[in-house]
Parts: sequence; C-alpha cells; structure tokens
Amino acid sequence: MTLFSIRRALPLLAAAMLALTALPATAQFEAGMKLQEATRDLLKLFRPSISGSYMAGQQAIKDLRTDEAARYFNDAAQADWDNPILIERAYVALAADGQIVKAASMARRMLELDPANQLAELVVATEALKERRYGAAARRLDNVSEDNFSGITAGILRAWALVGEGKSGEADALMARLGNSGLADFLVFHRALMNEAAGNSQAALTLAQRAYDNEPYVARMAEVYARMLANAGDIEAARDVLDAFEAQGLTHPVIRTVRQALDAGRRPGVFTTSVQVGAAEMFHGIGVALSRDGSGDLALVFLRLGVYLDPGSDVIALALGQLLDSANQREMANQVYDAIPAKSALKPTAVVRIAQNLDAMGDREEAVRRLGNIVSTRPDDLDAVSVLGDLLRYDEKYLEAAAAYTDAIAITGGTSPADWRFYYVRGIAYERAKQWPKAEADFQRALELNPDQPQVLNYLGYSWIDMDMHLEEALGMIEKAVEAQPMDGYIIDSLGWAFYKLGRLEEAVETLERAVMLLPGDPEINDHLGDAYWKVGRRLEARFQWNIARSVDTIGTVSERVAPKLADGLTPENETE
Repeated sequence: MTLFSIRRALPLLAAAMLALTALPATAQFEAGMKLQEATRDLLKLFRPSISGSYMAGQQAIKDLRTDEAARYFNDAAQADWDNPILIERAYVALAADGQIVKAASMARRMLELDPANQLAELVVATEALKERRYGAAARRLDNVSEDNFSGITAGILRAWALVGEGKSGEADALMARLGNSGLADFLVFHRALMNEAAGNSQAALTLAQRAYDNEPYVARMAEVYARMLANAGDIEAARDVLDAFEAQGLTHPVIRTVRQALDAGRRPGVFTTSVQVGAAEMFHGIGVALSRDGSGDLALVFLRLGVYLDPGSDVIALALGQLLDSANQREMANQVYDAIPAKSALKPTAVVRIAQNLDAMGDREEAVRRLGNIVSTRPDDLDAVSVLGDLLRYDEKYLEAAAAYTDAIAITGGTSPADWRFYYVRGIAYERAKQWPKAEADFQRALELNPDQPQVLNYLGYSWIDMDMHLEEALGMIEKAVEAQPMDGYIIDSLGWAFYKLGRLEEAVETLERAVMLLPGDPEINDHLGDAYWKVGRRLEARFQWNIARSVDTIGTVSERVAPKLADGLTPENETE
C-alpha cells in the first residue's frame, strides 16, 4: 500500500468507527472486532521492516554513512525495543554520527538488556564526565573489567573522572596498574596530562619527557613537552624540541603555534586546561589507532566522543574529517572541516582538505579557487602550494603546475631527501609541457635526493626508452624499480617496453602479458602487448589486444593510434613510439 492510499484509508476508518455507534450492541461488538483487526493490519504498514532497516544500517555503517546508519538502526531498535543486537547497533551508530546524547540514552537501554556491555558503559560515563558528574562517571566504570581493550579504555576514563573529583593520587595509581598490562609507554603520556590537569607541574614534566623520549617525532608529543618546558621557564629546551621535530623535515600547525608563542616572548599556555580536554585527547589517540587498524566505525565513535568532550579541539576534528575522507564520505568530511574556526591554526589545512574533496567530487574549478585564496594570503603554506600544483597538473595546466612546484621547492629549500617528490612532479609537468631538458634535470635531481625511488626510476627510464635514449641504462633503472614494486603493472609495462625496444621480443611478450594481467583495463599496456605479439608473428592475438586497447580507451588517443594497425597491421609508419 502506498503512502497516498494509507492517507485515504485513515479517514475511512474514522468514518467506520463513527458508524459503529448506530448499530445494535451485538453487531457493534462483532463489527468492532473486525475493524480493530483491519486497523492493526493498517498500522503494521507504518512499522518499518526491522530486517530491512538492519541490513540497510549494516551497509551504511560499513561505508561510514553514519547519518543513514543511525536512522536505520534507530528505526529497527524502536520497532524491537527488547532486541539487544539492534539496540547495540543503534547506540554505536548514533555515537559514530556524533549524536552523543541520543547515543547515551540508547546505551542506557543497552545496559538494561546487557549490564556487561562495556562500550555502552563508556558512552554513558562520557556523558557524565562532560556534565562534570565525575563521581557518577567513576562509579559507573568502577566494576568494568580491565582485561580487554574496552576495559582498559574505561579504566583510563575512570582515572580522568578521579582527577575531576580531586583524587589525582588514586588516578595515578590506577594508571600505573593499567600500565602493568604492557601499555606503560602508551599510558605515560596520559599520566602526564592528568598531572598537568591536577596542577602537579613537576610530575607532569617528568612524565612528558618520558613520553617524548618514546616518540619524539609525533607532533602531539613534541607540542605537549615543549609547552610544559616553556611554561616552566626553559624556553631554550622548548625550542630544541621544536627544532628536532622540524629537522626531520616534519611540519605541523600545532608545532608552529608553539613556536609563534615563543618567538613572541610568550609562554604557550597549559595544554590540559580541563578534565574534558584530557579525556578527549585519550579518545583522540585511541580513535586514530583504531582508524589505522581498519576499525572505521569504532574509530568514529571514539573521535566523536573526543569532539563531544572538547568541541574546540581542531586536531581531533581534523582526524575525524580525514577518517571520513578515507571512506569517501567527502561531503560529511567537508562539513567537519568547514566547522573548524577561521582563526584556527588548522584552518588552512582544513581548507586544503576541502579543496581536495571538491576536486574528487568534480568541482575542480572551486577547489583551485579556494587553494589560490590560501596561497595568496599564506604563500609559505606548503600543503596548499603543493596540492594546488597537483590540481593544476591534473587539469593539464602544466606550466602553471610547474610554477607552483617551484614555489614549493623554494619553501622547503629543495635539499631534503623528502623534497624528491617536488622535483618529480615538476618533472612530470615539464615533460607534459614538452620541455624535456627541464623535466630530465628534475628527474635526475629527484634521484640524487632519493636514489632508489621506484616511481622516479620508472618515469625517467620509460621516457628514455620511449625516446630511444640511453636504452641499457634505462633498462637497469626500470629493473631496479621492478625489484622495489614487483606488482606495479605500470612499472612492469615499462620493463616489457624496454625489452621490446631492445629487440628482446620473447622477454617483451612475457613481461607485457604479466603487465596486462595486473592492469587488464589499461589501453596503453594492451597496445604495447599487441605490438609485441605482432613482432613475434602472433597476428590474431595482436589484433585482439589492439581491439581491447580501443574498447577500454576512454580518452581516444590510443584508439586513434590502433586504428591503422587494425586495418593494415603493424608497419614502420604506425608502430607505437
């Protein structure tokens, strides 16, 4: 029954109920029973299909379409309020979508059905912590087992609740006990933050140094340790921490923020300004780890809990957006990035991510416009400059792209091993712009900085092969690239084409067949294999491969090239160059 027919039926039912009053009592009873049955049948149409909602929710949460997942699972849960599987899926989806208050309400229902559900306890306790009901949060987590991942996470949150109650000694003892499970190095950073929040500055600094020594090139570790050093008056030591981080070729807005404060003669300020900020950082760290582990839905739950506790944490928001990016939920990611305040040090990074997403969604013009705005106001923003170069290159504006990469090289100095990429992509831009001497020089400079980089070895080697230059040297470069990436179809194709150019035709056929197996839908590789087949006398197979090349070519350049081969076979005039 359609929604239209249901709307028509409702007034008819109302009229039927009114008509019952005119019947004798016995007739009223019998007719009333029939009408009640018809009403139940009609109302069933309003009840969503539980299995359908569940299945739709499962697919949505798998894709990280959390708004849809929350809606579907909530529909299913409301239709079967006593089903713990549906209730659990509903509160997880609501939390992953950032609807934490609704998630906590659903989690309380989960605990009525399954009091041992640790993640539900964590969500409810987080709500209590947010509302500064620290005793309630600590009591709720008091009996959670600490022998698994959820339990350890609950233990850390309970320690934060104890700090909120003013029981920092108990909190530190709890963290030390949790560390006995082999997580001492992980927990030492959070112990430092707890001591900072409790006002135990010296203990916090000692613990922060231990955390920093474990992971000196993690931006958050360097930031927190440098802040604590500077706040304690040791400005030079704080500068040394920042210098060591940047000496690795690393950059991060939070590091720049601390440096700007030091350069201005200011102390950068306390990181852990509240229990909520500290607990949010715990959710951030675990959420990022879960994301790397491939647990996207659970990672979203933790990152959303972090943002809930500390809405001003742009670092957590950025991590949340990047996780949505990785699942191709670009519109949702851009909503997160857009919400980062304009004054935030992370806003330029967020705008770069927005531009990349706009380009992926087909609006390259707007993406380039936004990046151009950043570059015009922040010409030293390396991310914005390099991504702008990439988008211009994809748009076949090769000389403009090369100019952007030149700016990027000027920003970095162009001498770090990590700078190989800028020379490489600028070389591609020059090569596509028919400025081969400049391209060749850039590829060679990239190899000076990173001699074993397989993409550069392949690109320069293939270019030389294509131009019948330095064939033996080019072959050696491509063989080196194949050793590094033996399953890369494009590099295998380059090796096969090198064999072809050198007249080693049987090796060419064998290698190009392997390339086609790896990338069966690539028109260039199929064209190459067709040429090799023709040369060894396999004419039918050659025409077959050329036909494939033509059928999979979406641009038209390869189709134009193979047309005369299909008509006349391979001749000196139509042989692939």
